[in-house]
Amino acid sequence: MLLDLFQKTRETSMEMKPQEETGVKVVKCKGCGAELKAYAYGKNLYVCPHCGRYGRLLARTRIRQIADKDSFTELYADLAPADPIDFPGYADKAAQLAEKVGMPDAVKTGVCRIGGVETCIGVMDSHFMMASMGSVVGEKLTRLFEYATEKGLPVVLFTCSGGARMQEGMFSLLQMAKVSAAARRHSDAGLLYITVLTDPTTGGVTASFAMLGDIILAEPRTTIGFAGRRVIEGTIGETLPDDFQSSEFLLSHGFCDKIIPRNKLKGTLETLLKIHRRPKPKKRQVWHYGE
Repeated sequence: MLLDLFQKTRETSMEMKPQEETGVKVVKCKGCGAELKAYAYGKNLYVCPHCGRYGRLLARTRIRQIADKDSFTELYADLAPADPIDFPGYADKAAQLAEKVGMPDAVKTGVCRIGGVETCIGVMDSHFMMASMGSVVGEKLTRLFEYATEKGLPVVLFTCSGGARMQEGMFSLLQMAKVSAAARRHSDAGLLYITVLTDPTTGGVTASFAMLGDIILAEPRTTIGFAGRRVIEGTIGETLPDDFQSSEFLLSHGFCDKIIPRNKLKGTLETLLKIHRRPKPKKRQVWHYGE
């Protein structure tokens, strides 16, 4: 229990810088500047009680919030990024982030139970190069979909990304097609795929597997888009609405199905998974002639 408390405090510090205070650890909200007790902030699911700003979560924190207790088993944890185009400083930066974040790349994948329903889950983590999509992200998600297809399981994927990982050049762009193809095979098998768009979901991730879910959910005030605002305004020669590329804007234009507050997300996923759960085949009694 004490170890878990220390773990939560460490995760809080990844999102907000701690302020020095005797006896109690305090963090500062990046939205409104309010000083919050770290433990209370964690208990509130890393949402500021003053301005409602949603903190960006570590992958393991998200899994702890969503998965049934002690039900998560990680898959493909040993996959780590290579340096396919010898990009200067890339290998060192990836190694440093792996040690800081506690995972070798920007996504954690595995199997868990959500409301008792066995589910494949993938969580992208913005603390690792803004969850940019490189070869490891694409490979882990592809394998997750293939595993789910083989086992007949639903997939829940929490997306978060700044786009393709430029340090891997064209190899990062190839992941869009690879993951999308695996998602299509999963769909062709009649299985459920739910995406949860978290802040920010942009670039090639948005342009591929993030928007392929059978059900697309989003957290409030999440930035979702492909190209940046300035690029689009410069291209079309018009000023975009203030709420452009927000989850609320996407919902009003039919690009996502529902915006779910973080405190209701687990319950919503449980309901959806139970509704779409495949019924167990009924045992049929076989009668033999002469019995």
